[in-house]
Amino acid sequence: MADDEVKIDKDVFHDRLSAFIAAWKNDRRAGDALFNGAASMAIVMGKAEEAAGYQKNNAFHFWTLGYEFPTTLILVAPETVYFITTKKKAEYLNGLKGGKVQIEILIRGKDVEENNKIWDKVLGVIKSSGNKLGILSKVKLMGPFADEWNSKYETIAKEVEEVDISAGLSTAALAVKDEKELRATREAARTSSNLLRKYFVDEMSSILDEDKKITHKALADRVEKKLDDPKYLTKELNVPASFDAAQLDWAFVPNVQSGGSYDLSLRPDAASDDKNLHAGTIIASMGFRYMFYSSLVARTYMVDPVKSQEANYKLLLAVHDAILKEIKDGVTVKSIYEKAVDMIKAKKPQLEGNFLKNIGFGVGMETKDETLILNATSTRTLQDGMTLCITTGFKNLTNESPQDKKSGTYALLIADTVRVTAADTVVFTKDAPTDLESTSFFFKESDDDKPQKSKPRNKKDARIGAVATSNIQKTRLRAERATMQDAEKDAARRAHQKELHEKKQGEGVKRYKTDTGALNGTEEKKFKRFESYKRDNQFPNRAKLLEVCVDERNATVILPIMGRPVPFHINTIKNASKTDEGKYSFLRINFLSPGQGVGRKDDQPFEDPNAHFVRSLTFKSKDMQRMAEIADQITELKKNNVRREQEKKEMEDVVEQEKLAEVRNRRPQALDNVYMRPAVEGKRANGSVEIHQNGIRYIHRDGQKVDILFSNVKHLFFQPSANELIVIVHLHLLNPIMIGKRKAKDLQFYREAIDGTADDTGHGKRKRRYGDEEEFEQEQEERKRRAQVDKEFKQFADRISDAARQENLAVDVPFRELGFSGVPSRSSVLIQPTTDCLIQVLEPPFLVVTLSDIEIVHLERVQFGLKNFDMVVVFADFNRAPIHINTIPVENLDPVKDWLDSVDIPFSEGPLNLNWTPIMKTVQANPYQFFKDGGWSFLAEESDEEGDDEEDEESAFEMDDSEVAELSDEEDESDFGDDDDASNDDEDDDGESDDDLGEDWDEMEQKAARKDKESALDASDDDRKKSSSKSKPKASAGKKR
Repeated sequence: MADDEVKIDKDVFHDRLSAFIAAWKNDRRAGDALFNGAASMAIVMGKAEEAAGYQKNNAFHFWTLGYEFPTTLILVAPETVYFITTKKKAEYLNGLKGGKVQIEILIRGKDVEENNKIWDKVLGVIKSSGNKLGILSKVKLMGPFADEWNSKYETIAKEVEEVDISAGLSTAALAVKDEKELRATREAARTSSNLLRKYFVDEMSSILDEDKKITHKALADRVEKKLDDPKYLTKELNVPASFDAAQLDWAFVPNVQSGGSYDLSLRPDAASDDKNLHAGTIIASMGFRYMFYSSLVARTYMVDPVKSQEANYKLLLAVHDAILKEIKDGVTVKSIYEKAVDMIKAKKPQLEGNFLKNIGFGVGMETKDETLILNATSTRTLQDGMTLCITTGFKNLTNESPQDKKSGTYALLIADTVRVTAADTVVFTKDAPTDLESTSFFFKESDDDKPQKSKPRNKKDARIGAVATSNIQKTRLRAERATMQDAEKDAARRAHQKELHEKKQGEGVKRYKTDTGALNGTEEKKFKRFESYKRDNQFPNRAKLLEVCVDERNATVILPIMGRPVPFHINTIKNASKTDEGKYSFLRINFLSPGQGVGRKDDQPFEDPNAHFVRSLTFKSKDMQRMAEIADQITELKKNNVRREQEKKEMEDVVEQEKLAEVRNRRPQALDNVYMRPAVEGKRANGSVEIHQNGIRYIHRDGQKVDILFSNVKHLFFQPSANELIVIVHLHLLNPIMIGKRKAKDLQFYREAIDGTADDTGHGKRKRRYGDEEEFEQEQEERKRRAQVDKEFKQFADRISDAARQENLAVDVPFRELGFSGVPSRSSVLIQPTTDCLIQVLEPPFLVVTLSDIEIVHLERVQFGLKNFDMVVVFADFNRAPIHINTIPVENLDPVKDWLDSVDIPFSEGPLNLNWTPIMKTVQANPYQFFKDGGWSFLAEESDEEGDDEEDEESAFEMDDSEVAELSDEEDESDFGDDDDASNDDEDDDGESDDDLGEDWDEMEQKAARKDKESALDASDDDRKKSSSKSKPKASAGKKR
């Protein structure tokens, strides 16, 4: 070893060695339970050998020195520690002098006489210390140095008694580990379990699925070679950034067993045999050593297991979990083994004889601590900081229903590397799953899976995400509604809204108090430098002709100025135009510069706005066709550049998803015969959806695949087919993904609930029937089909939720009774609240609004006489544009208010449509000042002031019956999307009201006079039509001049 490679930590050496000597001396005073009364200890290292595991002498060297020193004797005496070693190694050890422990280094060389003097001194120290010498009795020593020590020791062997200090060395030094040692053990265990889970399982399942032939040894060699692939270790196994792959080595070489012959001893050097891998019960074990600390993981994988095998494996899991729960600081080893046996006796006593005699061993620097074997006779007490390998298994089990000859006998084994604590056991190898679903593989064709019962879910508060049941009322017309009946409810709602607005106001001031600048300051436009060419030789050849030329490749226009070709990037050019005057043609190129007028480019940033700018350049030529071509080329280049910039901006939020982890050990749960929106390609074709480990995959009928990871799904919705033609499972994503050439943030899978040509199974043709009885039967079949399809889609949505439970993804179902019609985009659709969202997933473009993202809702066009109102949703992220839902029937006004109030969303209302673009720019410019000046209170104030004005106007305005009818008729004609029935009901209600009130003589005379004037004055009729066209008549508009 090179000098710069060996650096012994002096502090660690003295701390650990002094603690070890102190424990030794304490044991002598307490009765010599661990060290058997040893007066001195000799730890001998012979010739260095490459072995699969370390022995206690190797482990002691690594524990104290951090390195292995072959041909070295460490003699631990009560007062001094002696090192007998070579001259080269002595140079490394000299730096350890002068610490807590007194050390003396004796250099052994080629001089025989000098060596004899050293041995005489060592033997004298042993005899003077006492008559008992502690040794490691089970350690095998090899090499000339070991032989020389044995020959010298024989001279005093009759005078000194040898005692074994293996248990003492394990208890006082090696078994209990500090934080640094525990971290190394944890990294070794995690790397082992991840390699088993990510590489071995995939390789094994692929081989079995493709029915390939491979030997146990060949498969184990594939796994073993991954140690020589540091790129795979660091990138695929989720190791931390500080992980050093060079410090990784095998402690337990990979071992694969199958086909009825199993060895569950888990020896470090156990090699796989040359038998072929058998598709039955497969046991795989392996373990890395990292920074000298070992680990072990073993799993049993069953291919097409029978019921008895599954039952035995479930028992093994229960026993293994019980053992892990019993492992705690201060627990005796044999008590753990006895409880495991008691559990087997209680559940399946016939398997007691198949249970392993040992359930684990200590692991660390030693691959297997022989003094810490977990069995029925061990009296060892566990301590906090110990690391163990827990091996639970059944051997020589009989398969009563074997698939073939090799499946008649099998074994089951689970091995985990764990840490002992005062509380719950820490399992370092938990990344390799042990549950039955993860360890069972099914490759044979089987019947369709039976529908699984959905797991019970915790009930949620009815007021979370939806209005309480008491607030759900049938829609009633204004004339039928008793005003006093809802007065208390309206007052309570106003009081609650006042609290919500005040709370929102306080949160806004607090949120933006520390930042008084622009909200979107980081997104403001910045000056950009556009570089067309880096060197002169990159100019196109035609630039030498000193002509105007367009370089489309570099998006540059080259202009001849003062005898030189000058390049201008297309982003610096505003436009180009060509005009003809006589026989000359003029090409005018306008450049971007400050102060060009109002427009989107008016806020174009410049490096120095006060500098001199060239506004335009004009070129004169007789070649009119040439000038026209250049102008067209510049215009086309400008359009293409703008289009590319827009496409780039649109794709900014599109993320590249991670790779989908496919299910390999079984067929994935799937939903067939479904359609996806947006479609994969232009024509409509069905496909299937599969649930995998970390996401779902849609497979188109043509073989195209679309993967959606659970980590990218924000909301999962199930919409049944009630009152609709399709049943839907809808996914709203966190980040858009590409579907073909388009990006999509919403994906849904649907199936038509009504099929007039196929039966429920989709295989036959439905017969055409006629008549009342046949129609009734057909309705019954349709109702059954709807229920069946709804159940199938609901179960599949629940399975997606179960598979994505780590992402807290739950199925959300819309409340149809709270839905209302509106126009969020192009057409009127049903918009429905859910627990967490407001959605419309029936027609594209879809609408999904997360309630927690909403800042405030403003209701527009809320005034007497209008049959519709609009809703504006303002988001807490002020950089998002508000969403408009237009043409909501006024019958839904109170239910919408009740729902918004029930989900604690502040709302306001007003009679006019507001221009939200300047409003949001004001908010973004200085949000702190906006909230300090009152925030959204201006919306409520506007509504109150308008309401007061309306009351005054209504008190001064009079209108006769004919004008009311005429006004109602004209409003019916002007309103978009209103129902005729509602307007007829309004007219009937007005008539009933007039009959109840009656008319006095003065009103009848005024009415007759007005009718006389109508026949003679056409102008007054025109005025009246103008007044009736307004949504809310003003007092002055109803008076005739």
